[in-house]
Amino acid sequence: MLRIRLQRRGRKKRPIHHIVVADSRKPRDGRIIEDLGRFDNITPKNQLELNRERALYWLRQGAQPSDTVRSIFKNQGIMYEMHLVRWGKSEEEIEEALTEWREKREAKEKKVPTRKERQQALLEAEEKEFQKQLKKKAEEAAREKAKQEALAAEEDEQEEADEEEEVEASDKEETEAEEPQEAQAQEADAEAEETETAEEEEEQKAEVEAQEDSEDEEDEDQEAASADASEEDEEDTEEQEPSADDRDETEEQEKASSAEEESAPDSEEEAEDKHAEASEDEEPEPDEAEDEDEQAEASEDEEDAGDDEQEAEEETDQSGTPVSSEMLAKEAISHIEDTPLEELEGFVTEEEDRVTVRRAWDDKHGEEE
Repeated sequence: MLRIRLQRRGRKKRPIHHIVVADSRKPRDGRIIEDLGRFDNITPKNQLELNRERALYWLRQGAQPSDTVRSIFKNQGIMYEMHLVRWGKSEEEIEEALTEWREKREAKEKKVPTRKERQQALLEAEEKEFQKQLKKKAEEAAREKAKQEALAAEEDEQEEADEEEEVEASDKEETEAEEPQEAQAQEADAEAEETETAEEEEEQKAEVEAQEDSEDEEDEDQEAASADASEEDEEDTEEQEPSADDRDETEEQEKASSAEEESAPDSEEEAEDKHAEASEDEEPEPDEAEDEDEQAEASEDEEDAGDDEQEAEEETDQSGTPVSSEMLAKEAISHIEDTPLEELEGFVTEEEDRVTVRRAWDDKHGEEE
């Protein structure tokens, strides 16, 4: 029995089917009787080349089409024409019926999108869904971040309030502890000042009394000397006046004693001033201590900055090749088409569920093979 069927030709993953007439007992790609045309369902346009007259001839001869060939003939109107021939219609009637059939078919026929258009629509849908998911993730991350920031701000405020309360409590305790100490220190200072003033007054009184006693003694000595001199003068009847040298010596002695008395309090004040200057020299300089602390903090900050830079470099070194799930569908497909297969290792992971990306990946493998 004769069969009108498809015969596969072309190459791997790129077939082209021939419409042939062959014996049903022959294999698919075996010997044929006649080649009626070509059918290419891989290209977007679904191209068809068919010898209509020879197809009708073999149908009149009793050749039986396969299911696929029957659908092709039906779409082309060959089966309808064969039906009219069997009914015994004339050629004019057959032509009128076919034109009417074609007009009705064109009126009912809707535009069928090509494979490229379907793929483009699928890409756009996937991209919209991907963008929607990205937007949703970004909104969730923003809400989570705002929530964490609010919690952190509340914690900071609570910590600041606790610190302020602790500082206030410590200040109160310090002031309460310092008030009696200050009062005691003031009382001690007042007592010390009083004792010092009393001692100074006593010393001044003692000095004044000593000066008075010395003056009284000198007066008594002078009176005694003058009495002795008058007695001697009376006895010897020789009046002797005291010499000028003796008078000068007595005046010098009096001046020296008064100068020593005046220099005594001055020497005490100088000794106290020297003692205060020595205590001030022994106090440490706060500026030098602060400079040393600042230098230590600067060195620690430099070490921390160096550690941060090293961590950033390690993170950049650890970053690898890009992954298709991190890109849009269009970007992933263009990257697969423009990049050699050797450099695409690990680019498409098991998590990739987009059909178009998987199809581009399979096509890339097929081209390399």
